[in-house]
Amino acid sequence: MPLTRRDLATRSAATGAGGAPAGSAGGLAAAPVAVAAGAGPATGAAAHGPGPGPLVPDPDGILALPAGFAYRLVTRADGTTPDSGEPTHHGGTGAFAGPPAATPLVDNHASQSPRNDRPHPVPPAEEPVHEPAAAGGRTAVEVAPDGTPIGERVGLAGTSAHRAGGVTPWGTWLTCEKTEGRAGRRGMPRDHGHVFESDPHDLAEGRDPRPLKALGRFTHGAVAVDPRRGHLYLTEDADTPDGLFHRWTPPPGFHHGRGRLRTLAADAGVLAAARCYDSGGRFVAALSRVTRPGTVYGVDWIEVPDRDARTVPVREQFDDGEITRAGKPEGMWWADGGAYLVFSRARGEGPGRRDGQVWFHDPSCRTLTLTLRFGVTPGPGRNGASDGPGAPPHGGPVITEDGESTGRAFSPDGRTLFIPLQEPGLMAAVTGPWHRQNRPGHRR
Repeated sequence: MPLTRRDLATRSAATGAGGAPAGSAGGLAAAPVAVAAGAGPATGAAAHGPGPGPLVPDPDGILALPAGFAYRLVTRADGTTPDSGEPTHHGGTGAFAGPPAATPLVDNHASQSPRNDRPHPVPPAEEPVHEPAAAGGRTAVEVAPDGTPIGERVGLAGTSAHRAGGVTPWGTWLTCEKTEGRAGRRGMPRDHGHVFESDPHDLAEGRDPRPLKALGRFTHGAVAVDPRRGHLYLTEDADTPDGLFHRWTPPPGFHHGRGRLRTLAADAGVLAAARCYDSGGRFVAALSRVTRPGTVYGVDWIEVPDRDARTVPVREQFDDGEITRAGKPEGMWWADGGAYLVFSRARGEGPGRRDGQVWFHDPSCRTLTLTLRFGVTPGPGRNGASDGPGAPPHGGPVITEDGESTGRAFSPDGRTLFIPLQEPGLMAAVTGPWHRQNRPGHRR
């Protein structure tokens, strides 16, 4: 049922009290926490402001950090290996509660090319793997409290192009394929573009991987779970045309839990895309054009006609005026009773458009609010200084550059930040005075 103008005005006022940082580039400059990937001189928002201080160049050329912070390499594609003995590449990660002496991590592997074309494919797990020809997957890494690696094992193999994902309230990891390749493409006999569920505490389930087809087949970005209503929110990380923000509603009587998503039929529940409108009821075609933090839109949900995208990609199944597009939707996390979304491109499509935004979706108010916008890109073909925010448990955003660092995650105790670096393919554990960055009144 669409919202009325009065509904939207009332709910917009309520949404304005959200706990995410708000503002444009100036707000980022004052962010209390900032970490920048790369050993070069600091630039942009992460280089200034009353945060932890300027970056100190790293003599090893891996990770520049503020004074008082340090890192330890957990995995490295050309150095450490899983128990199988074969080196792997690394991507996004999630951290989980574990025994006192270790933090279990899941580590996505973004390899999209066929296995024979990749220098460090994920080693095949015990048969059957999902797709023997595919090079991607995920591994499970155990890390000691000081960042020392304990071990790494293959948890999922034979998948493709994993980017982000999301931690579930029941302690598993939803890992996403950012591809929409059909069977027969690039020598792979199976369709790709699905979500898989992985249990960091039970690697045996990885030996029988099953795509969660109910969640659709598209260029998946991230997943966030509404623990109250059971909805799953998903980003479609794509452009030409821009991707969509999705919601999956479980079927009546379904209850979440370990391994339950994989029991669902391919058409279970309802997959829908967001349609936004302003306080006057006017349709909003593109969120990437919005520049004023605090802008609030109402949200309706339009069912996806063919979630398996048998002939047409999901984002192309809607006519103009049916749904609202976003500037390359990527990361997402659940906090403050809603979903925070990272859109890494603003001002439309094309080169030089990676300014980026953070939006907050409040499911109770059925609204989307722009909470943070990045500064203007320096020029065509040049990315901004920071376009990949995350939310630490200490308040303020953590800023890293997409393309260098992806899918960082804090340990459950908030003491260690795990940062995967796409090139040269490693993961670092960053420790330091995170607790000093608390902000009074920050909502945890």
